[in-house]
Amino acid sequence: MPEVPPDPTRTLFVDNPAIVDPHLTRIESFSREGERLLVNFTAGTPDCFGVHVTAEETADAVTIGLRGGTPPESVGRMCIALAVHGSAEVALQAPPGTRQVLAAQ
Repeated sequence: MPEVPPDPTRTLFVDNPAIVDPHLTRIESFSREGERLLVNFTAGTPDCFGVHVTAEETADAVTIGLRGGTPPESVGRMCIALAVHGSAEVALQAPPGTRQVLAAQ
């Protein structure tokens, strides 16, 4: 998974562990921004699409899982089919530093 500079034009999604029908979502790239780590992906509009981000940390690596789904408040809502370039912050116990960043399989 490539590392890229942070892209302020991406739509920031907020982690939502309550998404309905979660499914593995492909992480396209990641960005380090100070002590934050962001994952980048393509999704639907935030009104109709949500994400849940998980991280497993070791001293040498951070393994990120990304699941996409429907926010509970959007179930049954009519949604437009529009691709959105999104990113989401990864909650970490410690700053990413120089650790390797991996995508969960």
